[in-house]
Amino acid sequence: MEGGRREPRINTESEVIKKRLSQTRFSIPVTAKGSEAKDSDQTDVSSDRHSLSRALGQLYRLGLDMAAAMSHDELVKIVLDGLLEGIPAEVGAILTMKANGELEVTAHRHRDPSIHDYVRVSQYVSREVLKSREAILAENMARELALKKQKSVAEIGATSLICAPVMSGDKAIGLIHLYCRDPHKTLDADDLEFAMAVAKQLGTCLQRVRRQDQLSRQNDALRQQLRLESELVGDSPPMRFLAEQLKRVAPTNATVLIRGESGSGKELIARAIHYSSLRKEGSFITLNCAALTETLLESELFGHEKGSFTGATDKKIGKFEAADKGTIFLDEIGEMSLSTQAKFLRVLEGHPFERVGGHTPIRADVRVLSATNTPLEQAVHDGKFRRDLFFRLQVVEIHAPPLRDRLDDVPLLAEHFLSRFVHETGRKVRGFTPLALQKLLDYHWPGNVRELRNVVERAVALGTGSQVDAHDIWLSALDEKQPASVTSGSYRAITLEELERRYIIETLVFTDWNKTQAATILGIERSTLDRKIRSLELKKAQ
Repeated sequence: MEGGRREPRINTESEVIKKRLSQTRFSIPVTAKGSEAKDSDQTDVSSDRHSLSRALGQLYRLGLDMAAAMSHDELVKIVLDGLLEGIPAEVGAILTMKANGELEVTAHRHRDPSIHDYVRVSQYVSREVLKSREAILAENMARELALKKQKSVAEIGATSLICAPVMSGDKAIGLIHLYCRDPHKTLDADDLEFAMAVAKQLGTCLQRVRRQDQLSRQNDALRQQLRLESELVGDSPPMRFLAEQLKRVAPTNATVLIRGESGSGKELIARAIHYSSLRKEGSFITLNCAALTETLLESELFGHEKGSFTGATDKKIGKFEAADKGTIFLDEIGEMSLSTQAKFLRVLEGHPFERVGGHTPIRADVRVLSATNTPLEQAVHDGKFRRDLFFRLQVVEIHAPPLRDRLDDVPLLAEHFLSRFVHETGRKVRGFTPLALQKLLDYHWPGNVRELRNVVERAVALGTGSQVDAHDIWLSALDEKQPASVTSGSYRAITLEELERRYIIETLVFTDWNKTQAATILGIERSTLDRKIRSLELKKAQ
């Protein structure tokens, strides 16, 4: 090597030396000890040790730099720089294996920065190295007949070369190619050892950066998908007014309370706020407060320590902590218990919180968006919701318009959902017939946008034509069967609870007590329907 190199070693049997990566090592030549040893031998040993120490130092620094590389381009640049620093080659290149099995030059470098051309390693040499999985050193190209006869090798004009396989497990994923054109410079066995050591580390690092790149692409694709799913579809006056509200409130850190009927798109509004805010690169965490018991809700929000309650077998990070620097969306906020409300209020006011069973204070910078489909004012009046928390959440209030108030958006929404489901299923459906669109426009949509989405998904899944026709659209009969107290001209006094009871019973009977389907028609969550069935003491026999 430069600065302490030994003279090139000549292999008497062949000028081509092959070596497996598993044999990579640096050795110190052993010199005879005793009175016969000469001063020159001791000098050679000292020089060899200095050369070895220098090479190991270069490998160590190069390994650290390779491990810190965050991208493929950065990694191959580091490797080429390190190779040309440790080996007196004039040209270096890294070739990687493509999916179709072909080698691709991903990076190359000439020691002279003014020279940018590169003649790639011959197919003969590449095949030999990939087939045998052994590195090749040709110390003297002029004497090696097997290589001298190769036209592609002659085109390089190299006097000596090294070609080493880059391995990932038992699979060759690339090559390192180094060569000299100057007859006064020769690559030797020490250079081969150095190149093999670098190739061994490069295989591991290449797989790591490839995984990182893949995860990064998947993350970007997921973020893009979430952004697309956060686009509010519609051009009706209510939607234009909503868009103006979001444009003003999104860049702020204000707490937002989103009101609206079930299925009207409250979570979509929350996503639109997040992805239009300064926190868009942070996490967007959602939690349905009605879907969990009091203990589990507190654990989901703030986390818990191992052993803090039955079933807490490991420490868990809460949603609030996970949303640090991002946004948390709490759906059906009115279902939160009073004890959890008190703890949540302190966090909103900037106080630290503790995990369930823990004692370490934790702070998190989180923007809070919440939603409800019930009148929180009534819950405050009934003592089921804290008044101070209500005012803390209602800094900004946004209303999600029901679909029946923006029927002009139904065709746009229907086409939007159709495009998505056609893409997911691969069905060749081009659009809606005029009769189908008219049927959608004549409907009242008690389940709002969620119901429309389900109707289109069902039509795509069960339809057989090239267009969605009227007979492909199944609509709930609930919109046509309103209770007599509402639709008839005569009035009969009835409580709201009784009206709700009759409406839920009728829906359950219509769906033969299919709770999932009934919840979709009613425009509420399945957990909410289960809770109402219990509270109203409904039974199938009714």
